[in-house]
Amino acid sequence: MKILMVSWEYPPQVVGGLARHVQELSEALVARGHTVHVLTGPYSEEPTYSVVGGVHVHRARLGYPDPRGFFVSVLNLNFGFLEQAVALALQENFDIIHCHDWLGAYAARVLKHALNLPLIATIHATEYGRNNGLHNDLQRQISDSEWWLTYESWKVICCSKYMAQELASFFQLPPDKIQILPNGVDPQRFLVPEGEDLRFFRRRYAADHQKLVFFVGRIVREKGAQDLLAAIPKIKAYYRDVRFVLAGRGPLLDELRHLAHNLQLDDLVSFTGYVDESTLNKLYAVADIAVYPSLYEPFGIVALEAMATGTPVVVTDVGGLGEIVVHGVNGLKAYTGNSNSLADNLLTLLHKPDLARELAQEALRDVHSVYNWSKIAQQTEDVYRRVIAEVQEKATPIIQPACKLQETVVPSRYAANFSGGGLSR
Repeated sequence: MKILMVSWEYPPQVVGGLARHVQELSEALVARGHTVHVLTGPYSEEPTYSVVGGVHVHRARLGYPDPRGFFVSVLNLNFGFLEQAVALALQENFDIIHCHDWLGAYAARVLKHALNLPLIATIHATEYGRNNGLHNDLQRQISDSEWWLTYESWKVICCSKYMAQELASFFQLPPDKIQILPNGVDPQRFLVPEGEDLRFFRRRYAADHQKLVFFVGRIVREKGAQDLLAAIPKIKAYYRDVRFVLAGRGPLLDELRHLAHNLQLDDLVSFTGYVDESTLNKLYAVADIAVYPSLYEPFGIVALEAMATGTPVVVTDVGGLGEIVVHGVNGLKAYTGNSNSLADNLLTLLHKPDLARELAQEALRDVHSVYNWSKIAQQTEDVYRRVIAEVQEKATPIIQPACKLQETVVPSRYAANFSGGGLSR
């Protein structure tokens, strides 16, 4: 098949887990014999067109007036996608369009109708879930766009049962429109060059006799780093030889630094800010425990990354993290938003290194058997083929309203903005 992916981020531009997801899924589909083109955002150090890992990557050119606001910048990005896609469509006959999250929804919807192709969306998270509700006009506008993308899509893929329930409940999607496919991880991506001595690297953060606890993620409230800091005083009281590294950037970074100072943790905690892939791999290699205390996590690909490196994990029992980690089998789970519970679980692994090793070994087996990209690419391919077959079976072009398979339920909060007509299932 010839597949057109739409994703606002793609490596080396990496903000969250979406970029890696699209990259590794695309490369795994190429390995299965398909042709994949990715429409993505600009990156100053990359050309507008390149072939990386067998994937054709097309980066938008943004020659528009400076946007006045976030939403205008998103629309400009979608105009850039369309400029690339128009030229591409003259050369390639695509079979399907696959859009990842709402930031490419506008271009994906235009391409769906202009090229008369089925559209699939993967929803990695929702604005409602990220913010525990919708609290201002921008959040409501983003949520509207997310719902609109699911409405325009023939199938909606999500990465966990938790996310499927959220989509069915909040967007009122029919169950047969939702397909659950897990995230994956490639253990080879985290290998440190053979023979490299990491002792001096580790000593930047901890002495040889001290344990190292590692957190990586966007520094935003939903990732729960503030709960990790709140747990450290108790951990310090019961296990003195431990240090903590928090990697990542985000709007709460300065606030967390102040919190660490107020808790008198300056000598225990290192904030690295953004780390490149090489440094990240080294941190995983030298860490004794990886911790992810999220408050909202549709899947939790960072937990898979730690598991793929053989690092024992402690997570909160929320969303996809709660599905990946089985407490006492392949990791430990703390109560969400509970720093005391988080401290207790970290202390368990600090005091019981044999248990930590057993959990890490079982987690690595799960990575190879369940969360490998080759298997997930095959499952994604099966979804593509089913959708294409359903479209062909209907015979009527999908751009006509008459092709609906069932009545679309428009949630009341969107009824004023969407009158139906247009798509899909």
